Amino acid sequence: MGKVVRSYVDGRHGQMHVRIALPDAPSATPLMCIHMSPMSGRVFERLLPAMGEDRIAIAFDTPGFGMSDAPPAPPEIEDYARDLLAGLDALGIAGQVDLMGYHTGSMIAVALSRIAPGRVRRVLMVAAPIFTEDERREFRAYYRHREPEADGGHILRRWKGFLYHHLRPGVTIAEVNDAFREALLGGNLEWWGHRAAFNYDLAADLASVELAVLILNTGDDLYQQTPRAAGVAARSRILDVPGWGHGFVDQHTGDVEQVSRAFFDAADGAEFADVAAPPSATGPRFPARTGSFALVDTASATPA
Repeated sequence: MGKVVRSYVDGRHGQMHVRIALPDAPSATPLMCIHMSPMSGRVFERLLPAMGEDRIAIAFDTPGFGMSDAPPAPPEIEDYARDLLAGLDALGIAGQVDLMGYHTGSMIAVALSRIAPGRVRRVLMVAAPIFTEDERREFRAYYRHREPEADGGHILRRWKGFLYHHLRPGVTIAEVNDAFREALLGGNLEWWGHRAAFNYDLAADLASVELAVLILNTGDDLYQQTPRAAGVAARSRILDVPGWGHGFVDQHTGDVEQVSRAFFDAADGAEFADVAAPPSATGPRFPARTGSFALVDTASATPA
């Protein structure tokens, strides 16, 4: 396993926190993993050393999240992409990289591919958030900024929604709680990533991407939106993995590594030849109810 170190680099808006696996003798294209919002690079903490055995594997905290300094104003998806390019430059990585994006991170990966196509080799997306206009309005209303409340009600609402989407068979409440703290590090700016996501036209940018793109349709809150990406990018494939929901990178790290390597390590022109869903990814979706928003009563989300 590669060893992961944590460090900071100077970015466009202050310091950017990064987790990086540095193998003794890198032999494969560097991999940059881009987290969802409002989370941090901790989402990939177990995957980085596995992928980092033979390549540099990187996960920045995007500006304003995790331990990275925030920009002076709410950014757009393209701004996050430029921030990560600056981060790569600060690390001295000047050549091509592979990208793995998760939800908002998928959008950033696609935007980065358009902005700097010569810097990106292949893209793996965890979900493809392609929204209708009605959904954009609904998402903006649901994920709008809410002022902190003295009784902590704003934290309780976020916890209930987080629990609903993360608690599944094989996962404990303690493990969900450990991940939840990352969702709070954005503080009062936690809505910035969602704002950027709902402003971004993923379908338009994805249609311009000529690179190989593997899209995982995970069994989470974007399970209904992701199939809209079918055929949008000329060299793309959607892999249905309903058994993988939020937290799957931690829960099924070995299987995620297997799928990632099958895609990233394949020969040019055969990028999808060996890509297949492992048994952990073909199980039932949990929660079984599809949709992007948690139920008011989350008791039904508790695994038996």
